[in-house]
Amino acid sequence: MNRPQPNEYPIWGETYISKVEGDILEILEEQVFSIPAMFEANKEKENFAYADGKWTLKEMLGHIIDCERIFVYRMTCFARNEQQHLPGFEEDDYVANARFGERNYEDMIEEFAALRKANLYFFKSLNEEELNRKGVASTREITVKSILFIAAGHIIHHVSILKERYHVV
Repeated sequence: MNRPQPNEYPIWGETYISKVEGDILEILEEQVFSIPAMFEANKEKENFAYADGKWTLKEMLGHIIDCERIFVYRMTCFARNEQQHLPGFEEDDYVANARFGERNYEDMIEEFAALRKANLYFFKSLNEEELNRKGVASTREITVKSILFIAAGHIIHHVSILKERYHVV
């Protein structure tokens, strides 16, 4: 699958799309295993935040899960030729209202893996026409393929932060 071109996504998408190197489906499949393994290996840090006002490791995992759902919803809508504009979301508000601190950490790890495994069936079912369909989310036009790359790159982005600031292994 070819990379999305800059005219297929809003400028903010470059932050995530630029981090994707290699076969997109292989990267998405690999994340099914690497992300749960990383969070599992850092169980003792689940409530650690590297500074006041920053998310805990558990909140970061919750954010990743929320974004996976939102990205896939958007891809589904646009692949099915939805013409309605989809709303944006404020990630800090979502985390603040999600009660991730009350959730079981191991359940969240399993939830991410199950969610991504299920989503892979959808990702692999998309043909070129569907991947190139566009829609409007957060007042910006974007293709299904761009959102797919953003989903992978978003996790790559957060893994870098987790290694750099949370010192995960």
